[in-house]
Amino acid sequence: MPDEHIVLSTGAGVGRITLSRAAKKNAITTAMYAAMADAFAEFDRDDEVRAILIGGGDDFTAGNDLQDFMMASMGGASFHDMPVLRFLDAIAGCRKPVVAAVRGNAVGIGTTLLLHCDVVVASATARFRLPFAPLGLVPEAGSSVLLPLTVGRARAAWLLMSGEFFPATQAREMGLVTQLAEDEATDATAVEVAAKLAALPPEALLETKRLMKAPWEELVKKQMALETEAFTKRLASDEFRAAAMKLLSR
Repeated sequence: MPDEHIVLSTGAGVGRITLSRAAKKNAITTAMYAAMADAFAEFDRDDEVRAILIGGGDDFTAGNDLQDFMMASMGGASFHDMPVLRFLDAIAGCRKPVVAAVRGNAVGIGTTLLLHCDVVVASATARFRLPFAPLGLVPEAGSSVLLPLTVGRARAAWLLMSGEFFPATQAREMGLVTQLAEDEATDATAVEVAAKLAALPPEALLETKRLMKAPWEELVKKQMALETEAFTKRLASDEFRAAAMKLLSR
């Protein structure tokens, strides 16, 4: 499903997904999620694409577009049927190497989706945030299990519960970010990294990623299902509605 705010391109064996909604800091709508889910599925099937790169310009993403999200849920749409879950399944199940280029803010899904990327290149000035609890929500994208596995339980607990911003230097030190770059060089560095991966023997890359994911794959699937159930309930909570309305009224 095409969307004007998702730009797709291919070259040198790399399939590129770029969020292009600068006026809203790349806040993601349901239509954008659908387009990204389709793009990941298409690139994963395409034998000419050997690596996938996702980026977002000056801001990676401000997270979900809350107004769009609330309109969809209040309009009777089931969270289980929303494109965000299809996108999460697509990136979590992607067989090919995924590289992220992160500049500016990476909020909510902008941070949790990185847990499903194989290489994360971030600007040294990038900022990350997991604001689920302050919004009356719970973690998603398998982050309640993948984040503790990545950064350790104590640090994951603080990041997920406090919802505070943390800098790229801390993200790099914790293992969430692979490589830091100067802001203006972030995209070019990520393109270079993706091209290097795309130039390697493709079957070896697929097998390497499959083997690395194997010990945690079923656990992550189970946890994502549990998160979805909890998230669905929290969307109907007074806490979420109050927090979302307060944020939207600013």
